[in-house]
Amino acid sequence: MINVRGVTLSLHPLFVLVMLTSVLTGHFVEIMTLFALVFIHELGHATAASLLGARVLSIQMLPFGGVAVIEDQGRLNAWKEIVIALAGPLQNGIMIIILLGLRNMSGVEHVYVDYVIQGNAVIALFNLLPILPLDGGKVLQALISLSFAYHRTLVWTFRASIVTSLLFCIYGILPLLEKNGSVHLNMLAIGIFLLYSNIVDYRNIPYRFIRFLLGRDELFYRQAAKGSIALPIVSLPMKHLEPVLRLFRRDRYHMVYVMNEQGRVVAVLTEQRLIRSYFAARPPDGGESKPK
Repeated sequence: MINVRGVTLSLHPLFVLVMLTSVLTGHFVEIMTLFALVFIHELGHATAASLLGARVLSIQMLPFGGVAVIEDQGRLNAWKEIVIALAGPLQNGIMIIILLGLRNMSGVEHVYVDYVIQGNAVIALFNLLPILPLDGGKVLQALISLSFAYHRTLVWTFRASIVTSLLFCIYGILPLLEKNGSVHLNMLAIGIFLLYSNIVDYRNIPYRFIRFLLGRDELFYRQAAKGSIALPIVSLPMKHLEPVLRLFRRDRYHMVYVMNEQGRVVAVLTEQRLIRSYFAARPPDGGESKPK
């Protein structure tokens, strides 16, 4: 584990095992090249996040790739998150263009250069798949959050990603149904990794939603500075707070109109007042209902 300017660089224990296995199988150079490309990919995410005002906590190298852990503190809107997500594949695309240019200028075919070009293409295209936690899934989630409530966006995008991850796993073991068929180990491993990540993230939706609510003050100041019009939400007097808060959209500020059964507005409440009341009424242990 290394700390560089406040960013922790770490290796997963299984990553070290993969390195040792590559030495024994004679594929050390190829594996190290792929992980170097993944590291550059993650540096793209980290650099974009830092430039857009987010705090980069760490870059972790995992057996199946890497991850840049970013803390946005409510400063990132959906479009900034999309830029950060695309910054990784962009690094791979830039490397492909540079290597193709150098190869064409030299006029000499080189096996290793071709391997690096193919590796960049595979990493970029794989990460652009619309499945969480891949970059394509993050872009899709951010785009959906522009038109739908943030909580609902989290729930349904993670559910869709869980189903897709299961399809990867099923595809990996399908050859077992054939005579003398063998398991697609790579596809199965990817499916298991994606499935585990999505199940963990799905269970953490309540905590992610709480962070979303805690960052609403930052959104208010941004919207007020631009003179944006608040998006209204209509609620009944007896409706619980949490269902109302779950209607909040990511990049829109809301005013909540409380309407009685006769159709008259009896109160107009700001987001901040509702959020403060919500946290004041939460149980001491921080309990939260499961996503529905």
